[in-house]
Amino acid sequence: MSESKETSRLEAFCDGVFAIALTLLIIDVKIPPTEKINTTADFWLALKHIIPSIFAFILSFIIILITWVNHHNSLKLVNRSSSAFIYANGFMLLTVVFIPFPSSLMGEYILTDHAAPAVVLYNSTLALQAISWILVTSAALKDQLSKNEKSILTARSSRKFGYFAFILYSLCAIVAFWFPFTIAIITTITWIFWLIWGIRLKHE
Repeated sequence: MSESKETSRLEAFCDGVFAIALTLLIIDVKIPPTEKINTTADFWLALKHIIPSIFAFILSFIIILITWVNHHNSLKLVNRSSSAFIYANGFMLLTVVFIPFPSSLMGEYILTDHAAPAVVLYNSTLALQAISWILVTSAALKDQLSKNEKSILTARSSRKFGYFAFILYSLCAIVAFWFPFTIAIITTITWIFWLIWGIRLKHE
């Protein structure tokens, strides 16, 4: 089996996991069976109650989508694989498929007095995902998997972003113990920025 074929199989496997994670996000976005709906007004009120869950779903969808785009682009930079690279990708997928859990918690508790654990867990997951990016790019550089010099420079740049993201979301996770709602807003703003920045890069 050729190395390029191994890379193709890895990308196909990862794409499937990303698709499953995106699908799992919507499962918990539903009106609780405990809601009593006797009138249309009750229905609208029930929908209002799940707005935080819808918000958490959209935010997590954006995060996983951006992660998939970045992952897709990163695999374009390599022409072969290695054990370290495969396992680093596996760790990244672990952080991706875990996101629906804190996303569900944040949607349920963000507007309550018990929001802190949900926001802490959410940002801790993002910090772990940053570590996975560091491991993926480091494996690509150490095992010399990159296609050319430009790919090496791009991998080094991505690793720097990984360190930055790890520090950012680790700090957010810590501060969220005291200011969960504020941190939830900051987290949202950062990912809106990543989305806009990524779109602008594509058009430059």
